[in-house]
Amino acid sequence: MLYHLPYGNTEVSIDIPPECSVKLIKPVNIKATEDETVLIKKALEHPITCRKLREIAEQGKKAVIIVSDITRPTPTAKLLPRLISELETGGVKDITIIFGLGIHRKQTEDEKKKILGELYGKVRSIEHDVNDCVYIGTTSRGTPVEIFRPVMEADIVVCTGTIEFHYYAGYSGGAKSILPAVSSKKSIDANHALMLDPKSCAGRNDGAVRQDIEEASEMLGIDFVLNVILNEKKEIVFAAAGDHIEAHRKGAEFLDRLSKIEVEPADIIIVSPGGFPKDIDIFQAHKALEHVKNAMKEGGSIILVAECREGYGNRVYEEWLKYSRDEVIEKFREGFVMGWHKAALIAALSKNVDLYLVSSLPEEMVRKANFIPSTLKKALEIALAKHGGGLRIMVVPYGGSMLVTGI
Repeated sequence: MLYHLPYGNTEVSIDIPPECSVKLIKPVNIKATEDETVLIKKALEHPITCRKLREIAEQGKKAVIIVSDITRPTPTAKLLPRLISELETGGVKDITIIFGLGIHRKQTEDEKKKILGELYGKVRSIEHDVNDCVYIGTTSRGTPVEIFRPVMEADIVVCTGTIEFHYYAGYSGGAKSILPAVSSKKSIDANHALMLDPKSCAGRNDGAVRQDIEEASEMLGIDFVLNVILNEKKEIVFAAAGDHIEAHRKGAEFLDRLSKIEVEPADIIIVSPGGFPKDIDIFQAHKALEHVKNAMKEGGSIILVAECREGYGNRVYEEWLKYSRDEVIEKFREGFVMGWHKAALIAALSKNVDLYLVSSLPEEMVRKANFIPSTLKKALEIALAKHGGGLRIMVVPYGGSMLVTGI
């Protein structure tokens, strides 16, 4: 049978022998039963544990709307018109869109245009700058909270985003629009160091990273959030608005029903993050590995299908690839530095499984990152030869959006 996996803006296919036991893991096939604009409108008209945005706007003069950058699939251009209309109805005219970059690279004008759509050039927009942040306090876990100055100076802070599984924050969305999206590098590093907490893993909201994020955001004060969940076609199938914690939790519950699954462990896992932008680089594509690795038999093979058009995707991560696999793991144990964790997690996984990467990158780059460079067909042939007959194979075309664990 032929299986298809997203790859950049296209896809790759693989024919798996019929004697193999294959399980195709995909999100529950939920179609956009209602027009996306209707879902957004309903969410805004019925905010969770919060006043309507237009009512909040009556008390403010200056508003910022924080949006995702190009590495995220959030359909920002669909969310902004209604949010801006709500603010203007309430009397706010001074509105600034802020791209929440965190420590990601600056974006091109074409990328900003893609995100904002028809609003590009019609509404003021700026990018987050990690070097222009204001200290407002320290969380109970010791994270210094330093927030982008224009966010601090706003009367109303509105956050947007997509809720997906996140391998150490539990879920994306909610207060992640503040930390890390518009925080200083010092704040981000301190928060991300909490990923060593065993509860800081995909599918949980009680981990140290998520709790720290929400404590920091309470110190700032988020006035309103609008979060959505997408199906495999990137259509909006759920929207929640209102309080940044309560609305986020409603979305997380929906996502669990949609994309969380337990399976019998597999000998071979073929996984794609879900295409662009989830496979824009290794730094981002790695998340798909974290979402499926607990459904892998010991000593098995994982084949990651990810274009990685922008290479490694993080300067610090790339610098640490100069060390051997064992050196990277040992240095990570000695102390956390943002960027090291990717190198250490991939290195550790590559010691336990055969880790293949099907990408557009040169073979030397792939090997340096502790992957085995290969085509999809060749990787499967090698894995089949190694593991012998009676194989259990798992195919996960949207690994960036799924959470798969072994029974």
